[in-house]
Amino acid sequence: MKIALTQMNIFWEDPARNREVCRRLTKNAKKQGCDWIVFPELTLTGFTMRPEEFGEAIYEDDAPTCQFFRSLSMQYSISIAYGAIASDNGRYYNQLILLEPAETLMMYSKLHPFSYGEEARHYTGGDQIAVCRQADILLSGFICYDLRFPEIFQIASKDAVIIFVIANWPEERISHWYSLLQARAIENQCFIVGVNRTGQGGGLSYPPSSVAFNPYGERITTESNEELLYADIDPALAEQYRREFPVRSDRRSGFYRDFI
Repeated sequence: MKIALTQMNIFWEDPARNREVCRRLTKNAKKQGCDWIVFPELTLTGFTMRPEEFGEAIYEDDAPTCQFFRSLSMQYSISIAYGAIASDNGRYYNQLILLEPAETLMMYSKLHPFSYGEEARHYTGGDQIAVCRQADILLSGFICYDLRFPEIFQIASKDAVIIFVIANWPEERISHWYSLLQARAIENQCFIVGVNRTGQGGGLSYPPSSVAFNPYGERITTESNEELLYADIDPALAEQYRREFPVRSDRRSGFYRDFI
């Protein structure tokens, strides 16, 4: 499986211009033979605190944003992970959507809105961890601040061997981004694909910092300022490592629950 990790400079609250960037990057990813392209959190707007201006009806495949990414997926025969704002009865959700040409594989609502950045005042937290299957590969995904909560990665990795993390993670805490992504890969013996936006948005700076780690915690993408990075992933490696070094069999899940 070849995955394109974007390093997208999102135009602040400008979906039309961001769609054009997504179209160009998807075309280029397909030229490189990629099976997936992964976009950052809130792909078409940046980390806006105006979800009422950009949200679209939840769970509807005919919503304009879903239609747009579906059309890209069909045109270029590529699977896509992207971030969007979903609305439901006056509530707004920061979502990660995984889709392929024929269907939507997964819709996940961010479990942990970022209170420090006032996200919790504008977005409602989700209440489910999502795992999906593509062929014989199990995938999951989380969003930005979720990365600081390792328990949900342990749950997802009971099944998933690849976990996407899409983000708008600012420069001032970028060392945490790298450390936590690597730790989640090591802890869960899975591939972690972290995709962060770049540029300026909402008064914050975002450096090129998309990265993928294998189940051993080794970085498998090159450090670059390019808009696209590439990771070649063999999902069987995670399964093999879990058999050879069965850390998960020593987890005492019931014991931990008593202290949460």
